[in-house]
Amino acid sequence: MTIVVVMEQVPDVAEELAIAPSGTDLDRDAISYVVNEYDEHALEEALLLAETSGDEVVAIGIDATGELDQALYTALAKGAQRAIKLTGDFEGTWLSTRTAARLLAPVIEELAPRLVLVGVQAPDDLDGQLAPTLAALLGWPHASVVVGSELVNGMVRVRKELWGGITMLLELALPAVLGIQAARQAPRYVPVSRVRQVMREASIEVRDVEVTSDLAPVPVRLRFPEETGQAELLTGSASEIADRLIELLRARGLL
Repeated sequence: MTIVVVMEQVPDVAEELAIAPSGTDLDRDAISYVVNEYDEHALEEALLLAETSGDEVVAIGIDATGELDQALYTALAKGAQRAIKLTGDFEGTWLSTRTAARLLAPVIEELAPRLVLVGVQAPDDLDGQLAPTLAALLGWPHASVVVGSELVNGMVRVRKELWGGITMLLELALPAVLGIQAARQAPRYVPVSRVRQVMREASIEVRDVEVTSDLAPVPVRLRFPEETGQAELLTGSASEIADRLIELLRARGLL
């Protein structure tokens, strides 16, 4: 049996971002990419499930940025058995979650997995709806914001986070799609030397896909937040800081 994990490279928000001259996208030549944090948790959860079930883990992703190989080779180095890259004419195309799901669904259906795990969201999408959209296209049940899972009696039992520390325990019939927020343990570390070894010994399967437009919303304009003020660092003794806080609160009509 197979467990599929969807991987994505996203802009590294720890570094300074730049907006393209068009004003509707990031300057893709001026930013660096990293694996989506939630996808790393999805991969870890898939590997944990496979360790007890013996399933084959297949990492799959859309190479919309030309930077996906690193993520897929890392997945292989961590324990995935196969990696599949979807390629196509993505230049100048913004991939909504609906478009991404439409490209992924036929390939996933062909793989006939019993589980598909995706990161619950990505920093560069508008809605975080990849898991439910993919499930709708496949006609499978799904759960999102998942923080733990296990395969039990031909079903998948998941713990879904709600709010205020409350979680819900669900059982889904297989096959199913899970939007992973956090794996049961931190994503495992793999040394760079191991990734380089895999790059020499393993190969990534390539599937060409046709990109079509959809009716999903697209960005109209991007801009950085405007600076409207600055923080004031309070120094001095505890009583001096307290006096200054009271002065500031009174000045703003809060006392």
